[in-house]
Amino acid sequence: MKRLFSLIMAGIVGLMVWSGAALAVEGGYSKQKVVYHVNGDDPKQQTGALRNIQNHINAVGKENLDLRVVMHGHGVSLVLLPEALGKVKGFRHANADQQMQARIDGLKDQGVQFKVCNNTLVGRKTTVDDLYMVDQADIVPSGVAELAHLQSQGFTYIKP
Repeated sequence: MKRLFSLIMAGIVGLMVWSGAALAVEGGYSKQKVVYHVNGDDPKQQTGALRNIQNHINAVGKENLDLRVVMHGHGVSLVLLPEALGKVKGFRHANADQQMQARIDGLKDQGVQFKVCNNTLVGRKTTVDDLYMVDQADIVPSGVAELAHLQSQGFTYIKP
């Protein structure tokens, strides 16, 4: 009886090791819903956030991700065009230079959605014309309300 039990346990352990190895080969990640929160205007931090997002995609696979970036306050500077900086109020930086645009384009091509807070745009007298690759469909009423809504829908919150 002990021998049978030992054989069964060995088989279970072997199966677990084998299935674990198969998962490791495939990446081991199931589908994920993730929201990245950007509300600071430091270009190095924003570049780091976009690098984190790309690393996330590389690890999980774009087909396994529903990934959103929600920007509000100073975080909107991520998509603020440099030529708009002088005409809008309340921004210290406009970080959507050519390098940042290339990063944004690359992420959008992989299905990442960038959402912008309307309260920030109204408060800082900014329009979509001042922003890189943002249209009306990308505007949400409130950045913080969007974060809460996405979390209630099962999105994991990440603040890089």
